[in-house]
Amino acid sequence: MEGDHININYWLMPLSWLYGLGVSIRNLMFDEGVLKSKSFPLPVICVGNITVGGTGKTPHTEYLIRLLSKDHQVAVLSRGYKRKSEGYVLATEKTPMAEIGDEPYQMKQKFPKIHMAVDKDRCHGIEQLMQNTVKPQTEVVILDDAYQHRYVKAGLNILLMDYHRLIHLDKLLPAGRLREPSSGSKRADIVIITKCPRDIKLMDRKGIERSLNLENWQKIFFTTYKYPDQMENIGENPLLVTGIASPQQMVYDLKKIVPTFEVMSFPDHHNFTEQDIDAIRTRAAGRTILTTEKDATRLHGLDNMKVIPIEVEFIEGKEDFDQTIKNYVNKTE
Repeated sequence: MEGDHININYWLMPLSWLYGLGVSIRNLMFDEGVLKSKSFPLPVICVGNITVGGTGKTPHTEYLIRLLSKDHQVAVLSRGYKRKSEGYVLATEKTPMAEIGDEPYQMKQKFPKIHMAVDKDRCHGIEQLMQNTVKPQTEVVILDDAYQHRYVKAGLNILLMDYHRLIHLDKLLPAGRLREPSSGSKRADIVIITKCPRDIKLMDRKGIERSLNLENWQKIFFTTYKYPDQMENIGENPLLVTGIASPQQMVYDLKKIVPTFEVMSFPDHHNFTEQDIDAIRTRAAGRTILTTEKDATRLHGLDNMKVIPIEVEFIEGKEDFDQTIKNYVNKTE
């Protein structure tokens, strides 16, 4: 059921009110032009969220890479969460994960022909990606997790919402998980409800759409995760190891293809230590270890580990979404 993973700490609501006041003032300053947003002469697509934690940014960013990279030189610009480097870094296929972060590393390994860069200052990062020294020339930039980075004026804003943690049911930090008031969704050109049950009914989708009170010009889509039809050679009762923000839907979906398995969960972007690896190895006791692509980049020294491939699948409207993205990119070039 939508909203079933939301936990509100109502005793922290006074702090949430103060936090919301600060965020609202900042947004007002951007809206009124006191703080300036910079536009760029190439297509810039922002993929982000309002909620702290996983809404599926990486799989949806990878969907856009697959969609656009056939005809365009795509660059992805990320903050590089938990990386050990500073400033702007343009990755190569040999750049270690520690310098760019786990998700950028995953994308660069899967899509070696894209420009994968990290920079906390997104304006500076885009400027660097536009330099003549970057070959082939960047034709479109995808901003990963930059919905609140309003110093960049993206040409197309895509807002992701977890089906299980819809923003109209949540509260601001620290009582809830919202980074900004739910009214921030009005800046989105496209809203995607992610991690939906595959059998979500049309009536439920319409109910969510009404609850979000979107504008007529905003488009909404619903996506789910596509898993392999079966997992071969995994033995009995494998161990699922996750270091992602919201593993509940994945656990539920995985039960349809792997009847019995154990779960060992860690926090999102967890930096697995040698002690963690030893604990996982002990818990697995020779059984197959299942994990996500993102976690596999941080799990080293484990034998018999299998990665579960995950791709985004639209409940309906895939052609409309694809054409909307292509129309924007082609018009902007």
